[in-house]
Amino acid sequence: MRINFKLRPDHLTPKLTRLWELSAEKISDLERRYDVAKGSPVFTVAGKYTARGWTEWTQGFQYGAAILQFDATGETEFLDIGRSRTVELMSPHVSHFGVHDHGFNNVSTYGNLRRLMNEGRVPENKWERDFYELALKVSGAAQARRWSRSFIYSFNGPHSLFVDTIRSLRALAVAHKLGHVLMEENDRKISLLDRLKQHAVTTAKYSVYYGEGRDSYDIRGRTTHEAIFNPNDGNFRCPNSQQGYSPFSTWTRGLAWAMCGFPEQLEFLKAIDDREVTAICLKAAQATCDFYIEHATAADGIPYWDTGAPLLHKLGNWQARRADPYNIYEPVDSSAAAIAAQGLLRLGRYLKNKRYWQAGLTVLDTLLDEPYLSTSPKHQGLLLHSVYHRPNGWDYIPPKRKVPCGESSMWGDYHFREVALYVQRVAGNQPYLTFWGE
Repeated sequence: MRINFKLRPDHLTPKLTRLWELSAEKISDLERRYDVAKGSPVFTVAGKYTARGWTEWTQGFQYGAAILQFDATGETEFLDIGRSRTVELMSPHVSHFGVHDHGFNNVSTYGNLRRLMNEGRVPENKWERDFYELALKVSGAAQARRWSRSFIYSFNGPHSLFVDTIRSLRALAVAHKLGHVLMEENDRKISLLDRLKQHAVTTAKYSVYYGEGRDSYDIRGRTTHEAIFNPNDGNFRCPNSQQGYSPFSTWTRGLAWAMCGFPEQLEFLKAIDDREVTAICLKAAQATCDFYIEHATAADGIPYWDTGAPLLHKLGNWQARRADPYNIYEPVDSSAAAIAAQGLLRLGRYLKNKRYWQAGLTVLDTLLDEPYLSTSPKHQGLLLHSVYHRPNGWDYIPPKRKVPCGESSMWGDYHFREVALYVQRVAGNQPYLTFWGE
């Protein structure tokens, strides 16, 4: 990756203004045209958002996007959308015991609304605050209840640790900060903070590699999507991948979740003055961010969907050139870039490290231009060239193309907006953006 060390946050202000203008149009269009009875929108097919039944993990991104739009622009109609739809439609997610995605759905909606109230962006209202905080408390406890000895297990079952969940730990963090605990049998109180820290340590230990000889493919900083454990005795058995090419290559969106999740938890643990697991979380954050910069991306900071994708070699020295989303061999994943950019920025700020910080700005700068920024009013997505599930063949391939391209995802669009808001606040000397918002 070629890092632009001259780029400053304020240099991106004109591009960010354009982003929010396009974002407003796309949120409004989706609000008018999408039929929620079909299920939560997940990704686009020929420019139109569609559902994909697997787990319900994207609805919070849909309405959280409207809240971020208000945060960035002050346009109250988007606050109205985010607030009303959260009240009307998000309650099933609060007590959803079948998923590991509470930090995605609920912190993006109830959490953002509470944060705006904490920041004085919306009027203080006791009953409204109580409503948001009760939802966040229940969500954190429900997430923590999916417990398998030392980690929050995925929807695959108690043997399965997904690297994604490191970012969803936000649910436990907010609930803990609100003074909540998980109540088990015989009124046994379970600390949400303890479970957060145990999960972070297990993820750092088994989902991230450090070049220490763990196996024949142990390259520092790469990640595995899924770690498999024996639920009978808790022993680690093997790496695995659901959405990547193989257990021994790196699915780049999984890498990005780790890059973003670990620095965010480092910020949280610092804020509550708890340094018990800082060292291992920092080790994981630095390793994954280094791997992204050195091994996972093209010259412009955009990754292909997996570092071991089987036809990637046909692109030649792909790291020396800008990523090509229209190539005939392997798709890029812009959503991984959007998530990774925020992780690089947060780690750069946490460590006061210019390399990570400038790398994050470089990635965002690339995404804010075409062909990644979606400028057509006929396309409902905001960030183009996102990939969902390449192994399952769920991604739309346009006519006369050989690989998926030109489409958007709810998580990609949301995280694109979130990193844009992050940098906009920094550029404008506004309050630093944290998920707990205080």
